[in-house]
Amino acid sequence: MPELPEVETVARDLRRHLLPEGGGPGPEIAGTRIAWPGTLRDGDPASFAAGVTGRRIEAIGRRGKQLVVDLDGGSFLTVHLKMTGQLFVVPAALPRDPYERAALVLADGREVRFRDVRKFGRIGLYVADDDPFDGIGPEPLDPRFTLREFRRRIRRRRARLKPLLVDQAFLAGVGNIYADEALWRSRLHPLRSAATLRPADERALYRNVIEILAEAVERRGSSIDDYTAPDGDGEMQERLDVYQRTGQPCWRCGRPVRRIVIGIRATHFCTWCQRLPAADRPGAAKLLATMTPRPGAGAKRSAAGAPRRGRRWTELDGEGALGRTVDEVAARERAVRTRAAAAARRAAARRGAGEAPAADVPGTPRSAGGIS
Repeated sequence: MPELPEVETVARDLRRHLLPEGGGPGPEIAGTRIAWPGTLRDGDPASFAAGVTGRRIEAIGRRGKQLVVDLDGGSFLTVHLKMTGQLFVVPAALPRDPYERAALVLADGREVRFRDVRKFGRIGLYVADDDPFDGIGPEPLDPRFTLREFRRRIRRRRARLKPLLVDQAFLAGVGNIYADEALWRSRLHPLRSAATLRPADERALYRNVIEILAEAVERRGSSIDDYTAPDGDGEMQERLDVYQRTGQPCWRCGRPVRRIVIGIRATHFCTWCQRLPAADRPGAAKLLATMTPRPGAGAKRSAAGAPRRGRRWTELDGEGALGRTVDEVAARERAVRTRAAAAARRAAARRGAGEAPAADVPGTPRSAGGIS
């Protein structure tokens, strides 16, 4: 699921496409198109269309893992991308994508299309007095979120660090990827209790949460699985230290990165660099027994343990590749030409192999040359 850096990247891209550079309101929404009503939080396409048609887009921001689109008149939209949600701003004449679930039709001839393969994403419409973010914790990148505030919050909790960091009531926007990365940078075990942290540990965790999120925003997030933004993929996935590196050497000590599942979340860490205090070991024993790879198995990563995924959006052909950058389009065209040329050479070689026996040995049956 896209986390704070990915959602922030989508918000920034949308602002560039939809809001004037010098300020002021953006385009008017002339209508809507809802291909799957379940995308709407209230499931009512008619009331959604009535609430947004004729409104102008005034601001685009983010709260936690959700996009926030302010409309004139005080109402606003929220967009939760969930696992496979994507947003694109395209000309209205562009062919429809088969996975388009909803669209805002703009008066200037463009559309904001919401693409969601697995249908988990949600769009909500609210009025000014509504607060859909009640109970969400502070924003880590907000300058008002200080070390003192972090200490005040974490010293009231006794939970294990990984579940605590991804708890949206504790911190907004932190998810699986950046919790693993911040804990590795801080040398803190994901199963460690918050109650065992020393002041230096608190300082390190606070600093590394902020630094990893800020770096990921700068690099447009981590394009893992289905995440992309209106202006293309991110590059933070190339700089992750532990996430999805099961069995590969830890960058600090060279020992294999381990993986366990806490709740439903895969968690990656180094058992040497991120020591678990003795007081936390008895309660963590069952989870630690499920580590992959098992201690003593070495750093070689087995094919069975490698993560499997479908084709990314940049690997698709045709209209499914909606949103590709110019460079990605050129790269895909080169790849298609290369495959076509290779196929032509193979076909010519097969034809030649089939003709050679008949030409060299008159009367030889074609099956003798391997062609039936």
